[in-house]
Amino acid sequence: MHVRPDEIGAGFTATRKIGGAVIRNRAKRRLREIARLLLPLHGQPGIDYVFIARASTPSRDWSRLMGEVESALKDLAKGQPQGDREHKAQEA
Repeated sequence: MHVRPDEIGAGFTATRKIGGAVIRNRAKRRLREIARLLLPLHGQPGIDYVFIARASTPSRDWSRLMGEVESALKDLAKGQPQGDREHKAQEA
């Protein structure tokens, strides 16, 4: 995916490992809504973000999931080292 320099891109994925189609779709819907709410606040224009659903994404408490994604986006904006970013993103 490629976005214009003034846009924020977002992609969503959920593998069969996390469950059937209903569970995967629920996980992606939750991530889409979080992205809709948080990317305008914490996303950087010209950057593509990929949200990867984990096994806990469909059932995780909404406020906790949102807080973890927000924290990961803030860390990315600060430019933390790659290892730290991967760890934060996998928690979501």
